[in-house]
Formats: sequence, structure tokens, C-alpha cells
Amino acid sequence: MKYRVHSHRFGETILKNDEEFKEIWTEIHDIIQSISDDDIIKTFNEKYAKKNKSLSKALNELFRLEFLRRGWMSESPIFQDRDYSENVWRLDFAKDNISLEVGFNHAGTIAWNLLKPVIASELNHVEKAIQTRIGVIICATQRLQRAGNFDGAIGTYEKYVHHLKPLNTQLTVPIVIIGLEAPDTFKIVEYLNEKGEKRGRVEEFYANLLVDETTENYHEPMFDEDLD
Repeated sequence: MKYRVHSHRFGETILKNDEEFKEIWTEIHDIIQSISDDDIIKTFNEKYAKKNKSLSKALNELFRLEFLRRGWMSESPIFQDRDYSENVWRLDFAKDNISLEVGFNHAGTIAWNLLKPVIASELNHVEKAIQTRIGVIICATQRLQRAGNFDGAIGTYEKYVHHLKPLNTQLTVPIVIIGLEAPDTFKIVEYLNEKGEKRGRVEEFYANLLVDETTENYHEPMFDEDLD
């Protein structure tokens, strides 16, 4: 998959240049780039097309398998205290001082997903099960949101970046936001099945079709509610 990166508190610079993080940062890039359009289509058609209308679960499954294959800890608890063992106090993945979230959920969870790496990094009154130094969040750009037929209320890359400024004082650790781009060769088209339920199907197209930039408008509104 293609993607773009936004850095908070020099997160990307640290990951690129600090010997402690160089290898694992390369690994994160390799994981994302290893997921092809064909992989996504195959997983969606085989497991989710009859039950879902978007690529959310298919992408979550592909990332989960890739991160586990490379030795990442899944659903890692932040705290040792059993009173704080629910999912809300867990990281999607953790490895070598990096906490990582794959966020295709509602925009209302953006602030919490951004704060979790801080909680996992800073000293706390509750005994830690894990201690990290940098947070990474993988999410969908608005273009992937549309091409993948995600719900309009999900937390997109653009919205995550928009939250960084007002939360700057609270987000005391380096964080890198990775926004996944739309597929090159297909999109998910919504339809109603025989029961009237919303489902999605793959519609493939040629990746090398040229776009006339004099007529195509690439302006992206920050929030979907700005759309007509």
C-alpha cells in the first residue's frame, strides 16, 4: 500500500536516525508496502464481502497477520493491574519501545488513540506492564475512506493531524501518523443485498488511466460534514 506520514515532536526523525529504532521503522514500512491490492481484494472477497460494506475488517486482518508474523505483541496491556485490563487500556501492537495503533474506528476515539502512546510512555500511578517511547498510528486518508467505502464518521489521517495542535501540550511523546492511500486498481462500491442490507463489492479499474489535472479537483475538505 502507498501512504503518507506526519510527524509530531520529531517522531519520524527519531525513528529514521536513532539506532534503537531504525530497524523497526524499516519493518513498519515493509509491512505496509507488503500489502498489495491483490491481497486486499482476496481477503475482502473470501472473508468479508458477504458481511461488510467496507475494507475495514479486511485491512485489520491483513495488518494483524503481518505484525504477528514479525513478532509484534498484539492486544498488549499497558498496565499490570487487573482493574485496568479492559480493551480500552490495551495497545493494538507493541514491540521494542514502540506502541502502534491501527485506527479505522470512529473519529470520537482519535484523542484517546493519540493519548495511549503517552500513557504507555510516561510514568503513571498504576504499575506498567509495558513501557514505550514512541507512538505510531496507522489510519485511512480521506481518499481511502471513500475508495474503501468506510463509514463517513471514521477517524481519518486528516482528522488525526488536525487534532495534534490543540493536544500538543498533552501529547508529550513523539508520535508518527501514517495515512494509507486509496488502492491504485480498485474501489469498493456499495449496494443492497436481497435482504436490503448494505454490502460492498470490488470494482476494478486500470491503474494507468491518466487524469486531466486541469479538470480534476484535488481539494480535500478537512471533515466530511463540509461536503455537500
